[in-house]
Amino acid sequence: TTIGFVPTMGALHAGHVSLAVAAREASDLVVASVFVNAAQFAAHEDLGTYPRTLDADVEVLASVGTDIVFAPNAAVMYPEHFSTYVDMSQFDDPQQPGEGSSRP
Repeated sequence: TTIGFVPTMGALHAGHVSLAVAAREASDLVVASVFVNAAQFAAHEDLGTYPRTLDADVEVLASVGTDIVFAPNAAVMYPEHFSTYVDMSQFDDPQQPGEGSSRP
């Protein structure tokens, strides 16, 4: 069994849909996540105004054959005593620009 995973923060657009379609074509099971992750917002970005359109997102994902939508809240993703982190600091190299310089 192959599983295609499409991670999103919701407010889906055509790019997300194309990823779900590609996952459907290449996989036996398609899982998408919808999680607005506060850790992905820099101090100057407004987490509070990020669109949250879960019902519409689920409809869109279902319409292109997504089997499962995982839509956890922050307590599920970051439970009490949470201690697992991924260190992506090597991607902050100015010689290899990515989001690191604008979104540390």
